[in-house]
Amino acid sequence: MTVRYEVDSGVAWLTIDRPEARNALSKEVRDGLWDGFRGFVADDDAKVLVLTGAGDKAFCAGGDLKEMAETALEIPPPDFLPQPGRNIDVPKPTIAAVNGVAFAGGFLLAQNCDLCVAADTARFAISEAKVGRGAPWAAPLPWLVPPRVAMQILLTGDPISAARAHQLGLVNEVVPLAELRQAAQTLGERIAANAPLSVAAAKRTVRLVAEHPLAAAYELAEEIWAPVYRSADAQEGPAAFREKRPPVWKGR
Repeated sequence: MTVRYEVDSGVAWLTIDRPEARNALSKEVRDGLWDGFRGFVADDDAKVLVLTGAGDKAFCAGGDLKEMAETALEIPPPDFLPQPGRNIDVPKPTIAAVNGVAFAGGFLLAQNCDLCVAADTARFAISEAKVGRGAPWAAPLPWLVPPRVAMQILLTGDPISAARAHQLGLVNEVVPLAELRQAAQTLGERIAANAPLSVAAAKRTVRLVAEHPLAAAYELAEEIWAPVYRSADAQEGPAAFREKRPPVWKGR
């Protein structure tokens, strides 16, 4: 099995387990990722997903170039790889735990997660220019980092360090490699402890200004949050505070 799925305290872990090939995206891996994301969406026990790679060398080094050469792959089909927010709806939060290189398709996976925690040994690159491939999936990058930074990443194909990625805002937190799993698990549990309707609405709100003018984003945000205000959880939160007890979220 090249992709493993497990749940720990409300946090699902989706692990690419092909370290001998730097967790490259073979068809088996891609199919496993699709199954994993779909399973997470349907899993009521999982509130947050952490995506990572096995071993300490690579989160994911990108496409399997040997397989691409054998199949003479030209333009990847729309369902080549799950891209939350583009070809699959993942309403719950996702975290990339980047344990090594995140190149090409590995960069894609880290980019498309909502949050990113990286080991201090991690490196990030869109290396397509170095191998003559394409990166249309990098379209959101100038929303995540300044346009000139995005341009340099794309035009040079050169890797950037975890520290530089953190400085640019591409990474939320950098920790020693040995502490990566616990850091991602802790972050996931902090999110999982919050009101699920508020978390889902917050995730949708963050994307609005990337997709709409500000005035329209405000209007859409009001629509997104109205059901949250009217929910039973919106009453449970203040009641729990008043009664000095942890809230019991129902997700409705």
